[in-house]
Amino acid sequence: MGPDALDTLAARIAADPDGERPDDLLLLGALVYADETSKATRRWLAARRDLAEPPGAQVADYEEYTHLYDESWLDPEVRWLLSTVPSCMVFDDHDLIDDWNTSAAWLAEMRATPWWRERILSGLMSYWVYQHLGNLRPDELATDRVHAAVHATPDGTEALRAFAAAADADPTSARWSYRRDFGRVRLLMVDTRAARVLAEDRRAMLDPGEAQWLRDQVLDGAGGVDHLLIGTSLPWLLPHLIHDAEGWNAALCRGERGARWARFGEKLRRGSDLEHWSAFPSSFEALTSLIAEVGSGDDAPATICVLSGDVHHAYVAEPSWPTGSGPEAHVLQLTCSPIHNSIPKSIRLGFRFGWSRVGRALGRRFARHAGVTHAGIDWHRTGGPWFGNQLMTLTLRGRSSHLRLEQARTTPGGGARLETAEERRLA
Repeated sequence: MGPDALDTLAARIAADPDGERPDDLLLLGALVYADETSKATRRWLAARRDLAEPPGAQVADYEEYTHLYDESWLDPEVRWLLSTVPSCMVFDDHDLIDDWNTSAAWLAEMRATPWWRERILSGLMSYWVYQHLGNLRPDELATDRVHAAVHATPDGTEALRAFAAAADADPTSARWSYRRDFGRVRLLMVDTRAARVLAEDRRAMLDPGEAQWLRDQVLDGAGGVDHLLIGTSLPWLLPHLIHDAEGWNAALCRGERGARWARFGEKLRRGSDLEHWSAFPSSFEALTSLIAEVGSGDDAPATICVLSGDVHHAYVAEPSWPTGSGPEAHVLQLTCSPIHNSIPKSIRLGFRFGWSRVGRALGRRFARHAGVTHAGIDWHRTGGPWFGNQLMTLTLRGRSSHLRLEQARTTPGGGARLETAEERRLA
């Protein structure tokens, strides 16, 4: 897989304590892979239970999740980095399982298995312990009912399990999204997994309460924000071919072309991971409108950046609105992934093709087949695609913004260093 970008960053900071150090580290999902375990973890699991029984070599319960986090986070460099640099995290599908909450049909099938309930409860419990608690401000922790319930007994397991069960039964009972303000820079980390509405006739990336929360946070004292950062594990702006294919697939699954096409669409949705913002057309349009609204006017932020991971490569995309209707703020989709993973050559070629003119034309054919109307905005890739283990750094001072993309490279002798692949001023 090549050098680990977080290990490499940690080594650089440790070697130069007075040098550049991030004010915050944003980790946008899939920090552990509950569904794709290492050889060492599979051996450990096999000593506990029979891997011939579902869920096989995937993690099954809370104890196994703790082992997974220990394996990932007790890496000496990662452990030191997380103890030294503040961090903000959010889950994506692999923290629970691939395709988590991709559709109502998927969820019904999972709930029918004998092992899923323990998996989802354990996944949410461990996420609360290992990731979510560190995302909350001290004043939020002081008033958090779950935090208080866990501390009220010598062993808070049952209190936490009850919370996870309620969150699984009714996703609106828990909010995993959160806000962090760094002076005049606002970060909104948005849950795009647990907060979904899955019914095909009202499918949405965010349930109404979550969507209202996002709107309220975006517009709250907007004139006092120089830069707005929206963290969402799944990109808002994708290669055009993928965007149109997801809109086409969503229409098929709604039954726009009949039951046979709907069954095909569901199978394709799971097999090809067609579940980004563009797979939820109304949510895509709502986010686009919200960005245009907050980005307009004399007191608009200098930049509005949607920060995402998931797609195992990095790129910069910039939207454009019809003349006279666009925001004054500089709006960008900044995508960076992964920090330590690999991607087959065939997938790399696929992403490049997705951005091409031919790929764009093919996407429009998909859209026409299902009667999907064109998005109200257009966008262009203005950087990338870059492949490899990498980190993207935003430097925000006043109303200026600077971007740097670094990739982890092996050095002679077996070491590693971060090399700058892209650097530019955004505002």
